[in-house]
Amino acid sequence: MIVVPESAVAGLIDAQTAFAAVEAVFTAMAQDEARNFPVIREALGGGRQYGFKSGIDTAGQVMGVKSGGYFPGNAARGLINHQSVILLFDPETGRPTAMVGGNLLTALRTAAASAISIDRLARGDARVLGIVGAGHQAAFQLRAAARVRPWDRVIAWNYHPDMLPALGAVAADLGLPFEAVSLDGLRAADVVITITSSPAASVMAAHVSPGTHLACMGTDTKGKQEVDPALLAAATVFTDEVAQSVTIGEAQHAVGLGLLDAGAITPLGAVLTGAHPGRTRTDEITLFDGTGVALQDLAVAQAVVRAAQAAGLSTEVTL
Repeated sequence: MIVVPESAVAGLIDAQTAFAAVEAVFTAMAQDEARNFPVIREALGGGRQYGFKSGIDTAGQVMGVKSGGYFPGNAARGLINHQSVILLFDPETGRPTAMVGGNLLTALRTAAASAISIDRLARGDARVLGIVGAGHQAAFQLRAAARVRPWDRVIAWNYHPDMLPALGAVAADLGLPFEAVSLDGLRAADVVITITSSPAASVMAAHVSPGTHLACMGTDTKGKQEVDPALLAAATVFTDEVAQSVTIGEAQHAVGLGLLDAGAITPLGAVLTGAHPGRTRTDEITLFDGTGVALQDLAVAQAVVRAAQAAGLSTEVTL
């Protein structure tokens, strides 16, 4: 079995590779060549979450599981809040083939999924990027969004405003003007990325203008919520996987309130394959419910393993 520690991952994958890997996963899912298994997620108290996401991709010839979760007390320990590891298996024999650190990969694949949704669903003239959230993953979201569109400026809101300057520094590094705004100020955004761990909605329907694309990336557990359910009712809703969207994603609230039918949610892969047209009007609000599926993790982990082998940096252990 090949072992790639977290410390080696950054040198073996970049945002472009993650984007391509996640795009291929969305396509494979839409063509019924890959499927995710039911998620196991447990609350540990104190805001901590731990669980397992797994699946099999016959097109990509990979099967595996990501084990990990969210631990909000980690900042005081000098660690990031998301901690995980990815295990890969041979889909024909079940033999374990690799173990890969999953922290950076989680951030990269989450940002890649968001960027793919922006690339395929945002208006062609979108120039103002809004971000809600300023934690560890917000910087990855900003950089990934900057890869797919030429933004004129970035505006942002965070529950803790003192965290925004760090995100502003990322915008400056990208050569983009940055402004902290109120939630009402988000109406100026053509695209809004939400990347928080909130238990209650902060972005309401009144904060979003017609024609906006939203990439809601923070809700991945029952009870989490970033946006007003009325927004999903008013939007054309896309997701990575419908089953997760309605149970642990942003759509859980709108569906639970009877404001949105699960059958009205479209997998983003259908847009990639041409089975769905995506955005059809300039004034249409589109919303991507990014719940984070196992297949994304497996795809980026597999890319890292291949890169490690090609560079002669892989370490093999016998179980």
